[in-house]
Amino acid sequence: MEQLQQAVDQLSKLSPESRELFLAAFDQWIVPKDHFLVREKEVADYIFFINKGIARIYYYKGGKEITEWIAMDGQFFLSITSFFQRTPSHLIIQTIEPAEVLGIHHNKLMELAKKYHDVETLFRKMLTGSLILSQMRMDSIQFETAQQRYEKLLQQFPDMIRRVPVSYIASFLGVTLETLSRIRSAR
Repeated sequence: MEQLQQAVDQLSKLSPESRELFLAAFDQWIVPKDHFLVREKEVADYIFFINKGIARIYYYKGGKEITEWIAMDGQFFLSITSFFQRTPSHLIIQTIEPAEVLGIHHNKLMELAKKYHDVETLFRKMLTGSLILSQMRMDSIQFETAQQRYEKLLQQFPDMIRRVPVSYIASFLGVTLETLSRIRSAR
């Protein structure tokens, strides 16, 4: 819970009362590698926080798995459309190594946000951060070369290269395995 507390404190200042209630609202799971946190066509009920481990958010397109995001230690993640619209998810969230995952249920979060303005502010900041990351990812895919995307990944998440299968990294970067191999061998 300490890592979650730090992540919350970095995002927004909560009163002692709302901070305690917000953190207490999280469920905790210790899950194995390849555990599904959200399956395709399920409604995503949680905003997750990965305390330890890695989770991959992906979908199928043309029979291929496309990695949308890779969440590592200390990050929040979710299937945003399903969570907010309360509709079945087209995204799948699965751990790719054993993980300690925390999650706050949609209903608990909405209750707390309605009752405590500072929780509502935290929630808005979480959502804004997620939207900014999504936009940055889209901009990167549209305007940067594969080499630039790989270099940025190395800078931002150096541990990812060591812990995540190369096929997932290639998909996340929007390149083929062959292209990623060429980029890596040129370094």
